[in-house]
Amino acid sequence: MPDSDLTPYWNTNVARHPGILRAVPEGCRDALDVGCGDGLLARKLAARSERVTGVDNSPEMIASAREQAAGRPGIDFVAGDFLTADLPAAGYDFICSVSAVHQMDFTPALVRMRELLRPGGVLVVVGLAREASVGDWAVMVAAAPVVRAAKVLRRASFPTGMPFISPHMSYGEIRAEARRVLPGVRYHRHVLRRYSLTWHAP
Repeated sequence: MPDSDLTPYWNTNVARHPGILRAVPEGCRDALDVGCGDGLLARKLAARSERVTGVDNSPEMIASAREQAAGRPGIDFVAGDFLTADLPAAGYDFICSVSAVHQMDFTPALVRMRELLRPGGVLVVVGLAREASVGDWAVMVAAAPVVRAAKVLRRASFPTGMPFISPHMSYGEIRAEARRVLPGVRYHRHVLRRYSLTWHAP
């Protein structure tokens, strides 16, 4: 099923899905979506992985995810705190997280993702950060008109009931801590307070 058939809405999180899907390794057996929300990305991952697990601490989002994935084999959803959920160590070839890690304790979350990856596995995190320097604000202001236009043209919306928490870590803090926890991680900054981390487990 084409990815477009699985996208009932568009927003700045959905805009990052194509890049995340391209990072899924060949022959992926098990994928994990951390902070899966209504399961949209998990359903897309099912076309690239034998088994997909989504975890989210919102009972409402998990209920929606299960309803929308009903009858589709190979997709499972876990309701609970990612940091304490019952997930197999070194159990995944691919782990992703979109706009969720800033709602957790950042360092323990990265450490847990690292521990859940199999050797050779791939981790992709798209997160939110706050502006903390003149340069940060300059980038934000410069990108604002383009971002607003895209939202209007694409009729941006989010699933009903999806929680939102503002980020508290700056870009610099995130970059430094990610490099400490995930040696060799690739960091990229994106518009609308987004950044991405891509890491290959040794």
